[in-house]
Amino acid sequence: MRILMINKFLHPNGGSETYLFQLGGYLESLGHEVQYFGMEHPRRRVGNREESYTANMDFHKGSAARKLLYPIKTIYSAEARKKIRKVLEDLRPQVCHLNNFNYQLTPSVILEIRKWEKESGQPCTIVYTAHDGQLVCPNHQMRNPTTGENCEKCLTGGPVHCMKNRCIHQSLPKSALGTLEAAFWKAQGVYREIDTILCCSDFMKRKLDTNPVLAERTVLLPNFVEKKPIASSESRDYVLYFGRYSQEKGIDLLLRACQVLPEIPFVFAGSGPLESAVNSGKNVQNRGFLKGAELENLIRGARFSVCPSTCYENCPFSVTESLALSTPVLGADIGGIPELIQPGQTGELFESGSAEDLTEKIRTLWEHPERTERYSENCAGANLMGLEDYTSALLKHYQHKHTRRTNQ
Repeated sequence: MRILMINKFLHPNGGSETYLFQLGGYLESLGHEVQYFGMEHPRRRVGNREESYTANMDFHKGSAARKLLYPIKTIYSAEARKKIRKVLEDLRPQVCHLNNFNYQLTPSVILEIRKWEKESGQPCTIVYTAHDGQLVCPNHQMRNPTTGENCEKCLTGGPVHCMKNRCIHQSLPKSALGTLEAAFWKAQGVYREIDTILCCSDFMKRKLDTNPVLAERTVLLPNFVEKKPIASSESRDYVLYFGRYSQEKGIDLLLRACQVLPEIPFVFAGSGPLESAVNSGKNVQNRGFLKGAELENLIRGARFSVCPSTCYENCPFSVTESLALSTPVLGADIGGIPELIQPGQTGELFESGSAEDLTEKIRTLWEHPERTERYSENCAGANLMGLEDYTSALLKHYQHKHTRRTNQ
C-alpha cells in the first residue's frame, strides 16, 4: 500500500511526531511505501522523493515581513496545496494519513487531495488521528488560558468563544484568527472529506462527537505503546513526575504535596515555565529533560509516577510509558487518564485539582510499598496496545475505507 503521512512537523517536536515516526517506520518494515509531507526544517527526519515541503512557519520567530503573511496562511495555504500536489502525483497514495495540520499546513491539503483523487482516478482514503481537540476547539486544549479552567463553550456554542475569551496565547488578534479559521472551514464542510477519525481515548471521541459531521467518522483506537521487557529495579525509593512543567499539568498542585510530605523524595524530569518553582522544592530533585534509556531507567526506578494534570489529557505518554515499564501510576481523574489506569490494580486515581486528595493518595501509596509492588506486577498485564496490534487494526481502517470508496 502507498501511504502519505501528513504532519506539520517532520522533526522531533512532541508526542504526535513520535507517533508519526514509529508508525511510519513500522509500516515500511511491513513492505508498505511510506512518504511524508509537512514543513521544511533543519532537523527534518523524514520526507518524500520530490523534496516538496512548505516553508517553515514559526509564530514566535521569523522576519517581520513573513509574520505579516501569517494571518492569511494560517487559514488557507496555496503553498501547501501546490507542494502536496507534487507528492501526490509522484506517490499516487492509496491512503493519506493526517496528523497535526491546522494553522501551518491548513485544511487546504484536504481539498487538494480530493481534487487530485478526482482528476487522477486513484481512490484515496483520508484518515486523521486526533491527537487533540483541534477540530472542535481552536486552541485545541479545551481550556481557557486566562482563568485556567477547562472549557467546552466552542463545542456547544461555536468557535466565537475562542475570540471572546482570547483563548490562543491570550491574544485577541490570534484568537480572532483561530475563530475565523474554524468558522471558515466549517462553512466549507471540509471535514466531511475525512473518511475516518481515529480517537485514542473514548473521552476524545465523545468530545468530537458533539459535532454531527465528525460523529459519523470517529472510531476508538487507543494509542500504541512500545512494550518493554520486564526488569527488576534496585531502587523504588522515590516518587516520579516526568513531563512538562506547567500549570495545566498540575505542577503547582504536586509541588504543594511535596511541601506537605518532606519525608518523601520526589524526582522530576522535564522542562517548562514552572522550572524555577520545581528547583525550589527542598525534597525535589530536578533531572531536567531526559529521553531514551536514561528516562526509561528513571521510570523503572520509581516506586510510582504521578500524572497530576488539571487539563483534558487525551492519552498521556507519561501514563502509558510508566505502565509499559511496570511502574504504577497515580493519576488525576480527568480526560482520558481514567481509561488507562485500573484503580487498585495498576495504580490509583485522585480528584483532579485537589491538592488534598493528591497529597493523601501519595502518602498512602508511599507508606504501603507492598501495594505498589503488587500494582507493579499487574502492570505486565495492563491493557496496552502494542505497535503490531495497533497497525493491524489501522490497516483494516485503511483497507475498509479504501474498498468502500472504490465501490462508490
